[in-house]
Amino acid sequence: MDISLTHRLSYKQASLTVLVAFILGTLLSLIQVSLDYASEDASIDREIKSLLEISHNPAARIAYNIDAELAQELVLGLLQSPAVMRAEIIDNSGMTLATVSRPAAESRYRLFSDFLFGQSRQFEDPLYVSHAPNEALGLLRLDVDTYAFGSDFLKRALLTLLTGFARSLLLSLILLVLFYVMLTKPLVGIIRALSERDPRRDFSAIPCPPSHERDEIGTLVAVTNKQLTSIHDEISQRREAEDRLTQYLGELENIVSARTSELKATNARLTLSNTELEQARSSAQEMAQARAAFLANMSHEIRTPLNGLLGMLALSLDGPLSSEQRQQLSIAHDSGKVLVDLLNDILDLSKFEAGQLELEQIPLDLGALAEETANLLSQNAGPNVELTCLIDPTLPAQVLGDPTRVRQIISNLLSNALKFTRFGRVDLRIVPSAGGVRIEVHDTGIGIPKDAQSRIFQPFTQAGAGITRQYGGTGLGLALTRRLCEIMQGTLSLSSEEGFGSQFCAELPLASHIPASQWPALRGKVAALCAGDSGLSELLGTWLPGWGLDFRRQDGASSLDEKQADLLICDQPEQLASLRQRLNTPILLVSAYGGFLPGTQAAALAPFEQLARPLARSVLHQTLLRLLEPHQAGDNETHKQPPSPQRQAKILLVEDNQVNQLVAKGMLGKLGCEVVVAAHGGEAISYLERHAVDLVLMDCNMPVMDGYEATRRIRQNGRWLDLPIIALTANALPDERERCQAAGMNDYLAKPFRREDLANLLDNWLPLATQP
Repeated sequence: MDISLTHRLSYKQASLTVLVAFILGTLLSLIQVSLDYASEDASIDREIKSLLEISHNPAARIAYNIDAELAQELVLGLLQSPAVMRAEIIDNSGMTLATVSRPAAESRYRLFSDFLFGQSRQFEDPLYVSHAPNEALGLLRLDVDTYAFGSDFLKRALLTLLTGFARSLLLSLILLVLFYVMLTKPLVGIIRALSERDPRRDFSAIPCPPSHERDEIGTLVAVTNKQLTSIHDEISQRREAEDRLTQYLGELENIVSARTSELKATNARLTLSNTELEQARSSAQEMAQARAAFLANMSHEIRTPLNGLLGMLALSLDGPLSSEQRQQLSIAHDSGKVLVDLLNDILDLSKFEAGQLELEQIPLDLGALAEETANLLSQNAGPNVELTCLIDPTLPAQVLGDPTRVRQIISNLLSNALKFTRFGRVDLRIVPSAGGVRIEVHDTGIGIPKDAQSRIFQPFTQAGAGITRQYGGTGLGLALTRRLCEIMQGTLSLSSEEGFGSQFCAELPLASHIPASQWPALRGKVAALCAGDSGLSELLGTWLPGWGLDFRRQDGASSLDEKQADLLICDQPEQLASLRQRLNTPILLVSAYGGFLPGTQAAALAPFEQLARPLARSVLHQTLLRLLEPHQAGDNETHKQPPSPQRQAKILLVEDNQVNQLVAKGMLGKLGCEVVVAAHGGEAISYLERHAVDLVLMDCNMPVMDGYEATRRIRQNGRWLDLPIIALTANALPDERERCQAAGMNDYLAKPFRREDLANLLDNWLPLATQP
């Protein structure tokens, strides 16, 4: 392998070295020429001054004697100097005694000399005698041609530069030879040895050039030989691997042939399995549809009689009843509500699974809702359990949220606490928080073991197998509550210790709609005879001072007198008789659910009032206002609530179930409405064609013509486009509301419904003209 001279390392190294040496030599030569130039420039002045010193005395004597002939001889002698172009002697009167001149020398190099030293120089020497140096005798003047000196300098400078270039050229030749011998030649030998061998077969070691065993070339040869050995080993291994691979390929062909037969059989089985899976998927879809239809039918079939049951009980409670009958009917009515709540839990769980649960964002009075729910569940409290509803005074009067779902959260947490608490307290606290409101339920029940706290939030799961047997329940409440909190962008946390009770805390982002309102002020002194750690004491201590009352708690009854209190609140019925013997102060007894004193015993304690736990703020305030009436300032009539206005509306009730007809007619009648009943949709349309009504309550599932078809036909007739039509349906599944809206109905009311729900619905849809 041949490499051209200009591409060899020796040439590149020599050229770089020579370039550096040439530059350095040139710089040194230029420095030498500069020094010679400075010396030559100084020597011109020095030689001419020496010539003037030699001619000074003769010229002075000539000027003194004013001898023109001698002056002429002197200037001719000075003109013999090659550098002198003109010589002149002038006496002290300014007369020229002698002068001679000649032209400057001509040369093509004179231009460089004139540039360096100037074209000519003029020198003057004042003439005087040694014994009278201050007496001027005349002037000796010389004009000097610098080329006589500059030509010599140019010759020396040229010689200096030529010798420097020659030295650089000689050095480059010497270095080129040395680098070739020491570097290029052994490298070329190594390259030729590598290029001439077969890289697949010849892996013998490359010989190292002589005298290079320990330098870089020797190291290069050693590394190359090592790499050749490694390549040889790798190629040998690859050849062995190729041989084994060839063997494996042969074996693989046999395996593939066998597996192909197996795959054909497997594909046949998979085809059969796919057919079976498709049949199973179709069956699952049919089962899901059947499940949805079953839930719809069960909801309808259960809610229809429940609506009749609860409606009749509610109507009966509005009539004249004895205390025992009212208590029994209230228990039956509340038990029916519990059954409705259980049914709603099951349906809500199915809505969660289907992702169809929707939330409302409407104003609600959270404090009143909590008190109403606690009062409803007070029947579940044991005789030795104190249920208290504690509402923070700074809680907004109204917040924005879904009242149904918030009620479910409170109801499930309270039901769970009351179920597992046999002694002590169950407290429901509602307080505002930074992100909304916090609902806390504390109990002193059995507590929850650490290992069961994460398990109890799973559907149909309780803390242990014995819990269901001892306490009952379905295991749905807490699971549904956590899911409700999560869908409302809130959280549900648990803090419990086995044997020491539990605390559930629901943080809900319910925005404030109306700030906390001020209650009408009360006046008077109120004493409470109750334990310091009771919920009643905490509730009274929170609210009564805020209402303007002078409140204090008494540890014993012996220290009480009529001057200390205008009203006594007591939760210990066994002390009432002794208290009444000593005091004429009005007494308010706060007892558990169903713990009212008989009428005769209560009459003997007059002035006397009874309230059941848990106390609601509005009920407590009205009772205190009534019992402390003599102590209130101003006209007492201002505290009386105006009678609620009665509606004057004509309602068409379309319902096929006679019990539900009676329930709806009874509720609407108590709300001041005139009710007309139609048994199915066809009768409703016929009645509308003859008479005008203000609102239609339309059942959805009826014989002859159902509510959906009847609504569609009513909407198709242009006469009743603005007529409010409200769906009454026992189907509470998620798609029922959309189905009613698609048919043309304005709103939706699920059975069973309360009279309050019906009244709210009428407030929304009855025209203002129908209300006085």
